[in-house]
Amino acid sequence: MTIDSSPLSLTDRLMFLRDVPIFRGINNYDFLRDLAVEMVELHFQPGETIFERGDIGQLLYILSQGQVKIHIGEVELARLEAGAYFGEMSLFDSDPRSASVTAMTPSSCLCLSQPQMQEAIINNPAIALNVIQNLCQRIRRLNQLVSVGAYAG
Repeated sequence: MTIDSSPLSLTDRLMFLRDVPIFRGINNYDFLRDLAVEMVELHFQPGETIFERGDIGQLLYILSQGQVKIHIGEVELARLEAGAYFGEMSLFDSDPRSASVTAMTPSSCLCLSQPQMQEAIINNPAIALNVIQNLCQRIRRLNQLVSVGAYAG
């Protein structure tokens, strides 16, 4: 992993953040600009582990480039592409990571810390609703995977 404070220009970060589902409906330019300035950008090579199941989570990752897989051991739960985010569960419940994430292609992520995320939600409660909707969608997909697996076994 390499850390880069700002390889994306502020304008590029703003344009990107406006399209990320977690920020859907947020029209406060100053808020998004401040967030874009604060976010750290991390870069990962193919096959590099972003985090492991059981790690203590302190960051929300927003995939700005590339593709990652979410998995438990060899069981792939999902593949995510640019605009998707992951790692939010540990920011809310402070429990260890429930799955591992590995870069499939050269990938970049903009990251928010737990305090940044909490402040963002206080200032824009719509973010919490967007996260809840996304978590519901993920649970439905996992339920579907489990039900298909139950019938296949």
